[in-house]
Amino acid sequence: MGGLDASVSYWVDIAEYDLKTAEAMLATERYLYVGFMCHQTIEKFFNAYYVRTIRDTPPYTHNLSRLAGLSGIYERLNETQREFLDILEPLNIEARYPTHKDAILKSLTREKCELLVGETKELSEWIKSQL
Repeated sequence: MGGLDASVSYWVDIAEYDLKTAEAMLATERYLYVGFMCHQTIEKFFNAYYVRTIRDTPPYTHNLSRLAGLSGIYERLNETQREFLDILEPLNIEARYPTHKDAILKSLTREKCELLVGETKELSEWIKSQL
C-alpha cells in the first residue's frame, strides 16, 4: 500500500480501527456491535477503494453492494465475498433500531460473531491488496 494518498490512508486507518473494535466487542460479548463494526469496517475499506479509483469523496451510503458497485470493485468480488456482503448488510441499519435489536441479538451467537470477524479480516486484507 505504499504511496497511498492521505484520503485513502484516512479510510484505511479508521477501517482498521473499526476491525479492532469488532474484536474488542467479541471479547466482551457485545455481539450486536460485533456485526455493526464488521459492517463499518468493510464500508470504510470500500470508501478507501472508492477514493483510490474514482478520486472523489465517497457517496453517503451504508449499502455495501451499492458502494462496491459505484467504486468498481463489486465486479472483482468472488461469489463468497458477495454473499458475505449480503450477510453484513442488515447488521448496520437494523442494529441501530430498538425494534430490530432483539431479533438481531438472538441471531448473533459467539460462533457466528467469530465467523463474522474472521470473514471481515479476510475481505479487508483482500480489499487492501487491491489498493
